[in-house]
Amino acid sequence: MEKIKWTTKAFKNLTVDEYFEILYLRTEVFVVEQDCPYQEVDEKDRQSYHLFGRAENGTVMAVTRILPKGISYAEASIGRVALKKEYRGKGIADTLMLESFKFVENHMGKQAIRISAQEYLLKYYTKHGFKQVGDMYLEDDIPHIEMLAQMN
Repeated sequence: MEKIKWTTKAFKNLTVDEYFEILYLRTEVFVVEQDCPYQEVDEKDRQSYHLFGRAENGTVMAVTRILPKGISYAEASIGRVALKKEYRGKGIADTLMLESFKFVENHMGKQAIRISAQEYLLKYYTKHGFKQVGDMYLEDDIPHIEMLAQMN
């Protein structure tokens, strides 16, 4: 398995290049690949921590956005979970989620995490301890489900 360097930074501590690379990957996955025109960059970016994995060749290939409680939900939240297409199917997405959990626990304390998951990823999130807590709803014409993981 490829060696990945994981980094998590508050928005204000990201370099311009790091933020560009994060947005490039998120746009590649959520706007272009999923053919979904929507406002990918939002004000929550400024209030979030950004976890990103850099491949051995220097490419940012995995990202999540970690939001403290009170921004998206009463609980902490993980969102904008993206993995570059060529790195999928190698277990890296599981490591990405574990790194996100580790950051929440180490920097925000053990607590519940609420997410808005794309419905087709239900099995992936369930494997990581999330349970469906709402009915399917459409967000940007993509089926989503609210899920909650009790980490405390």
